[in-house]
Amino acid sequence: MAFLWLLSCFALVGTTLGCGVPSIRPEGSNTNRIVNGKDALPGAWPWQVSLQTTSGFHFCGGSLLNEKWVITAAHCRVNPAARVVAGIVDLNTERNNAQILKIAQVFRKPADESNFNDIALVKLATPANFSKTVSSVCLPKSADEIPPGTMCSTTGWGLSKKQTRKLQQAYMPLLSHQQCIKYWRKIKDRLVCAGANGTSICSGDSGGPLVCRKNGPWILVGVTSMGGSKCQTNLPNMFAHVIEFMPWIQETMAKN
Repeated sequence: MAFLWLLSCFALVGTTLGCGVPSIRPEGSNTNRIVNGKDALPGAWPWQVSLQTTSGFHFCGGSLLNEKWVITAAHCRVNPAARVVAGIVDLNTERNNAQILKIAQVFRKPADESNFNDIALVKLATPANFSKTVSSVCLPKSADEIPPGTMCSTTGWGLSKKQTRKLQQAYMPLLSHQQCIKYWRKIKDRLVCAGANGTSICSGDSGGPLVCRKNGPWILVGVTSMGGSKCQTNLPNMFAHVIEFMPWIQETMAKN
């Protein structure tokens, strides 16, 4: 069983280094905004994908879990007619290098009375071809507790006055639940906060990853869910807390 788990996590295909291990080291600082901020380098965040309409309009982000599965936010309301684009940092000029992947099915975690389940899984009809610029992020395990104050990273093609052409990256600290309540008194269950340090997500970043490093690889801690209505950098952003959804994620992928 341990051997099979290692294979599924590291997925050594072609030139990929394994889940959560980019082919190059990401560059950046703690003061960059995700909107009009630091451009991401090709291969720095190889799990990041763009969810697009059939006309090519980017509406949400997502993360590759393996060659056949993408995780995103439920509120993105991904239509099976949409497409997943992997392997790019520039939405306009890298069409020749892009992997355009068709969708087979979309699974949304059903909402219930006590929890805010802003998470969805997208099964690909066209598997991704892993390479130096396309690979998976690591899912968290119960032992992967990331303490508040840890500096993590989020990426996306978020919108302000106009759509950002190149993938942006921002670094932000995780907040404890008590710290988050000071900003958002009615924070929903199964959300985790990060930010309020001069960084922010914005519209169009929904569904994208919040990743933190532990013992080397980047781990998917959150899926971008909500932030301030004006993308304020003095407010923390809210992310679906991935570890809270692991039983549903594992069961959905195993059954489908």
